[in-house]
Amino acid sequence: MLAAAKLARPLSAARLAAPARYLSTSSPRRSDALFVHRDKPYNNPGIPFEFTPENLKHANEVISHYPPQYKKAAVIPLLDLGQRQNKGWTSISVMNYVAKLLEMQPMRVYEVATFYTMFNREPIGENFVQVCTTTPCMLRGSTEILDTVCSHLGGLKPGETTKDGKFTVIEVECQGACSNAPMMVINDDFYEDLTATTTKAILDAFSKGTKPKTGPQSGRHTSENSAGLTALTSKPYGPGEHCVPDFQ
Repeated sequence: MLAAAKLARPLSAARLAAPARYLSTSSPRRSDALFVHRDKPYNNPGIPFEFTPENLKHANEVISHYPPQYKKAAVIPLLDLGQRQNKGWTSISVMNYVAKLLEMQPMRVYEVATFYTMFNREPIGENFVQVCTTTPCMLRGSTEILDTVCSHLGGLKPGETTKDGKFTVIEVECQGACSNAPMMVINDDFYEDLTATTTKAILDAFSKGTKPKTGPQSGRHTSENSAGLTALTSKPYGPGEHCVPDFQ
């Protein structure tokens, strides 16, 4: 037993001297978003906010869709309504007002507003440009589209707003229009099948205060095959056409 103990000691020392193994060697990176509120002159609880009479009527109609004990389920549509009234962003005052209206703890509303990227925690420009750079769009040239948007708006970087306050540009993940890639969303509208030329034309239209044609910019209708019709090229057969006579 003593011999076994003596043999075990150098083995333990060797194990302790072995180099440490790590699961990952990636360097940590900070998030580009701040999830904890910090009072600012333009965003603090002292700034009053409440729904306009028209929006309050709409909010109460939304709340009525839920049983009284579950009216907190209306938090997302009410935050969206507040963001739209507040020029496109969700301030701490908007969140506190929604919490009071739904009789929720403010922290529960903060959790929702910081989880969903649809809620902007900082002021944005009059036109909110979201350029998709996920894989399908990237394969179709979204990098060029993002570069075109940023350069055409005066050399912006994603996340910045033009000096005149007309445009804010961000880079986003999938917007759900992969078959019409590359694409971008401006405010509530999709602009698809983009090229550098059509992208500039769209931005110029918004700069002039007009709204360009939404959807595909290539001339095709919605998401139809760009190569033309390849299926159902003949009249489809009717019900029972291939059944035995007894069932026709």
